[in-house]
Amino acid sequence: MDSPHGAAVKAEDFGLKGPRGWAFRGVGIDAAPGSLIAVEGPSGSGRTCLLLALTGRMKPTWGHAEVGGHHLPKRMTAVRRITALGPVSGVNELDQALTVAEQLREGALLQRHYGAPVRAMFRPRAERRAAAEARIAAALEAAGLDLAALPKGERTSVRDLERLEAVRLSVAIALLGSPGLLALDDLDLKLSDTERVEAWDLLRSVAARGITVLAVCSEAPADAIVLRTTPKEPDAPDTPAAPAASDTPAVAESDADAEADAEADGGSGTGTKTDTKTDKDDTKGADDALAEAGRA
Repeated sequence: MDSPHGAAVKAEDFGLKGPRGWAFRGVGIDAAPGSLIAVEGPSGSGRTCLLLALTGRMKPTWGHAEVGGHHLPKRMTAVRRITALGPVSGVNELDQALTVAEQLREGALLQRHYGAPVRAMFRPRAERRAAAEARIAAALEAAGLDLAALPKGERTSVRDLERLEAVRLSVAIALLGSPGLLALDDLDLKLSDTERVEAWDLLRSVAARGITVLAVCSEAPADAIVLRTTPKEPDAPDTPAAPAASDTPAVAESDADAEADAEADGGSGTGTKTDTKTDKDDTKGADDALAEAGRA
């Protein structure tokens, strides 16, 4: 893999509103490259929408954000180029019909076509194959996945992997492109306490390599920069407070325009623990935003 260059993540009053309400709102963070960032909250509180928005895969409708020096929502394509998704249900899932080796080769092939310099495509076939094998080996080592330890080695079917093994495989595939930011959804889903510790250790090791990590979870570790997504209080207003004149939001528009714009466009750090607030239609707003992003 190429030398990693982590992406700094900054946001102020960042939010996304769908047809039935806010998916998330009021997000603030200032995280240096190589940070470990946890999005903590219950299912349906806008966690996945926030992850997709910060990786340039869902268009925000309020506030400011910057990833790797690229501003959102204006530079969503640039942000997508420097970020990679691990497992995100309905968006970036492993193919259960493939073997582990086939899934890795597919990931390397896609990276060669869409992420590598054009000149790399004109190298001799043997050289391209050797480069892909070296990249896969490095990614597997970084993800802590030992193919020899699997029941059938590299011929093990993806559907037969344990949950933590599947997470490691997804991380390995994501690292093939040497991203500045790695994002994972539902990290601790269906993991035992011991496996949860191993999963966070994995992400710490990735962050230690200089890659910024953003992970959705139900419970964040103490050493992570935490963004919490929680339902707002019943008496809270339905719209964000008007910003100061010196802090005009990047997108300030009518509800109708905001709804239209909610459609998607296709380790150490400093940070503050920030609560993001959603309105009473929180769950529906998140579902609508995901549907508009092409999750279905």
